[in-house]
Amino acid sequence: MTQAPAAPKAARRRHDREIVALAVPAFGALVAEPLFVMADSAIVGHLGTAQLAGLAVASSLLMTAVSVFVFLAYATTAAVARRVGAGDLQSAIRQGMDGIWLALLLGATVIAIVLPTAPTLVELFGTSHTAAPYAVTYLRISSLGIPAMLVVLAATGVLRGLQDTKTPLYVAIGGFVANGALNAGLVYGAGLGIAGSAWGTVIAQVAMAAVYLVVVVRGARRHGASLRPDAAGIRACAQAGAPLLVRTLSLRAILMIATAVAARLGDADIAGHQIIISLWSLMAFALDAIAIAGQAIIGRYLGADDAQGARDACRRMVQWGIAAGVVLGLLVIVSRPLFIPLFTNDQAVQNVALHALLMVALSQPICGIVFVLDGVLMGAGDGPYLAWAMLATLAVFTPVALLVPVFGGGLTALWGAMTLMMTVRMLTLWLRSRSGRWIVTGATR
Repeated sequence: MTQAPAAPKAARRRHDREIVALAVPAFGALVAEPLFVMADSAIVGHLGTAQLAGLAVASSLLMTAVSVFVFLAYATTAAVARRVGAGDLQSAIRQGMDGIWLALLLGATVIAIVLPTAPTLVELFGTSHTAAPYAVTYLRISSLGIPAMLVVLAATGVLRGLQDTKTPLYVAIGGFVANGALNAGLVYGAGLGIAGSAWGTVIAQVAMAAVYLVVVVRGARRHGASLRPDAAGIRACAQAGAPLLVRTLSLRAILMIATAVAARLGDADIAGHQIIISLWSLMAFALDAIAIAGQAIIGRYLGADDAQGARDACRRMVQWGIAAGVVLGLLVIVSRPLFIPLFTNDQAVQNVALHALLMVALSQPICGIVFVLDGVLMGAGDGPYLAWAMLATLAVFTPVALLVPVFGGGLTALWGAMTLMMTVRMLTLWLRSRSGRWIVTGATR
């Protein structure tokens, strides 16, 4: 990674303990998020096909809206971790409160947009006339929980910055259990149908946000941090998050383009693509857990003015990312014939997915490096570079992906383009990490 000498064994063991202590609970919390959607789907699916189709459209819109604001977690983690490293816990929690106030403001704005435009948004998805009413109902009710969802993101960032990933795991597990129980009771027990599922999810999300607020408020009082909104602090959080928003939107655009291209390749290819993207997302959670550890650890080292510690931690996490990618790639290669039939009996779909998954498997070590360095640079507060790098990646990927239907190669070629995209990301992130320009020490960047 850098020209610094390799860290001694004792330092590597210390880094390993830190990475495991933060990454394992983070992975559990990350996996809990899609389980919410799966639980809702399982419960609503028994109401009928139209209800399930409506849920699919509404949940896709909701998850897109929330994922756009994931910078609330990323930017807050980096800012809080820096102040923790500098030994200023009062300022760290104050920074976290600014992020939470920003989340509330953004959540209120999203509600104001979604409530009146829900029918139009559902129509834009091409939803059938039978499913559309259910989608609108679910979307409008669930949008009331968006402020709570965004508070959860920001508060999760606060706790990660404080080097605590266990509390988010416990809250996520509790929220998942509550969500399932509430949905079953309201959908079937109270006979509310899909509206009951939406209300159950909103209640669970509000409860999770309340738990986080209790934890953060207690910390604020313990360290004498103000709980009042601070306009300058909220504005600073928004400015720090803006580049990460650009990065996230660029990544979402890449995934949408890939899906659109797969749809043009034919029914078997788009079905195979859906299977692969679900597996790819699951593996991304595992690698993202290491990236989350990277955000917290790097921010703390830089806040403590320990540039060498940050370099050593970065190097060790990259090694973890490569190792995790190799393991995941081998698992994909071995499990391909067993995994694909779980999703489809169509031989045509199985064939295209089988070949494309080999490309996915080979790219996992690259993905490991990308996710880790992404987390390292986020922890360093290097958002502007991440934004420009992702825009450049989007510019490279788009023409290559759009040419896949022209030159052929099917789904395997499309995932070859996805591998190219990850390779470009790896090169841009690696060059930045080598330059050392991300290493800016101090309580603030």
